[in-house]
Amino acid sequence: EVHLMESGGGSVEAGGSLRLSCAASELSLAKYRMAWFRQAPGREREAVSRISRSGTTFYSDSVKGRFTISRDGAKNTVYLQMNSLKPEDTAMYYCAAGDAPATFTTWSREAMYVYWGQGTQVTVSS
Repeated sequence: EVHLMESGGGSVEAGGSLRLSCAASELSLAKYRMAWFRQAPGREREAVSRISRSGTTFYSDSVKGRFTISRDGAKNTVYLQMNSLKPEDTAMYYCAAGDAPATFTTWSREAMYVYWGQGTQVTVSS
């Protein structure tokens, strides 16, 4: 059974940083497009960032310039470095893996991903 495991969440003050990690068992992440989504209380889950198998990255406008997605093939891990955190970044963060071809407009759709983690909570206080 495939498992994606997020870690690195926590509570920080506004302006602080966190680095989220997503590791996998029974799955080579290098073969997948990887993405981070988040869901705040009372809101729909939204795409934050994605990295293709070739390393191309996309970011939502709300995090562009503050978050960086990367992957380490040797560790079979994907990261989300989050800097200059804001209270509105507070959410449960999920990593996801997808293998279907995606475009600039489709990469953010949940249906494009087949494997999901359980999430890690990020709380940013003002």
